[in-house]
Amino acid sequence: MFAVGHLGELTQVVPFDLVDEALASAGGLQHRVRRLPSRVVVYLLLAGALFTGTGWTGIWSRLNASLPVPLPVPAPSSITAAMRRVGPRPLKALFDLVKGPAAVTATQVTRFAGRLVVAIDGTQIALPDTPANLSVFPKAKAGPNGPAGYPMLRLVTLTACGTRTLMDAAFGTDLTGELTYARDLVTGAGTTRALRPGMLLLGDRNFSATRFVDTVASTGADFLIRAKTHSTALKLPILRRLPDGTFLSRIGEVPVRVIEATLTLTPADSTSKHTATQHAYRLVTSLLDPDEAPATALVRLYRERWEIETSYCELKSTLLGGRVLRGRHPAAVTQETWALLVAYQALRTAMSDAVLHRPDINPDRAAFTIALNTARDQIIRAAGIIHTQTDLVGQIGTAILNGLLPARRHRSRPRVKKRAINSKYRAVGRHTDHRTHRTAVHIEINTLPNPPDG
Repeated sequence: MFAVGHLGELTQVVPFDLVDEALASAGGLQHRVRRLPSRVVVYLLLAGALFTGTGWTGIWSRLNASLPVPLPVPAPSSITAAMRRVGPRPLKALFDLVKGPAAVTATQVTRFAGRLVVAIDGTQIALPDTPANLSVFPKAKAGPNGPAGYPMLRLVTLTACGTRTLMDAAFGTDLTGELTYARDLVTGAGTTRALRPGMLLLGDRNFSATRFVDTVASTGADFLIRAKTHSTALKLPILRRLPDGTFLSRIGEVPVRVIEATLTLTPADSTSKHTATQHAYRLVTSLLDPDEAPATALVRLYRERWEIETSYCELKSTLLGGRVLRGRHPAAVTQETWALLVAYQALRTAMSDAVLHRPDINPDRAAFTIALNTARDQIIRAAGIIHTQTDLVGQIGTAILNGLLPARRHRSRPRVKKRAINSKYRAVGRHTDHRTHRTAVHIEINTLPNPPDG
């Protein structure tokens, strides 16, 4: 019965002993050998995160397809009962074992001033509209367009820029705000703290809050956060002007350096109808020395924050395919979400391994879709389960290296209100060119005319 418990070539990333350790630590091991052992159930859940458009019996058939002696397909009720028996805790324990930056060489992760660059942000995932789910994940209040279609789960992750691997994650009801999950995430407990000295945290304007900045500073990590500029923005008094045009200030009790910059985006294509556009940025950072962290370099570094946005696109649009989760009760939702995060981390680790010994290749060029489709093929073939010294890259790595994406280039695209898939109505702003264009970026650090306070 244990033969069905595999993940194709990704079993090398999430091996049997790791799954057994997670089950043992979380109390998920079975007391007797069953037709659906706990280890098999865990791999079934992980495979479900890779085949999100397939039911559990169909996923069983894929895991079973290439075995020498195919096993009968269990009844759906038996699979559901086995998943409830295992529960969500072993999946959380397994995520704790596989999370991290995956590859920590200089060519893999993004580093700045000797610090590992990580990003934090939140997103929402739709859940089945069942009475059980609504008791824990109630729908948002009705807005001008009517009530929400689905209850939502709020997910906040800490992601390593470059490899896009997950450093840690927290989720729950979306009635709890993003900043609350973020504070719990970065502090952790003891040795499990996700944010540590030697890291540089990137965050968008939602994270420019006094309490959150104080929490990040207490971990010993540095930060680079875009600050708000409207009426509710943080008060940033000028304490001392620096030679590079930035100035020192304070958020609560935390000393910060403030960078005011204007980005000018000019179309690289002379035939483009787009005109140059300007965008004002205000960044706050705990890196106070202009020689260690030049202002222009920090402004350029901030765009790495979009790595986490790309990872959410891969998680929700590529892995989930825009679908809601399967779980029809809260425990199943929690279990499935941890399985989804483990499967994503396994794919990202395999992608990092593929370019580990190729310093000329930026991890950004590894295609997530190619990795996912190849991993699915290896599951159906039950191939590459055991690591061999003769094939260090594997089929997933070979497919990635044969289908590298073009090198990243500067691009711009106007922000527009989203429309439903296959909608017969045009998006708002029908006369605007919504295509993506290559651009040249010019950064100008603004020097404030007024003298420092005091």
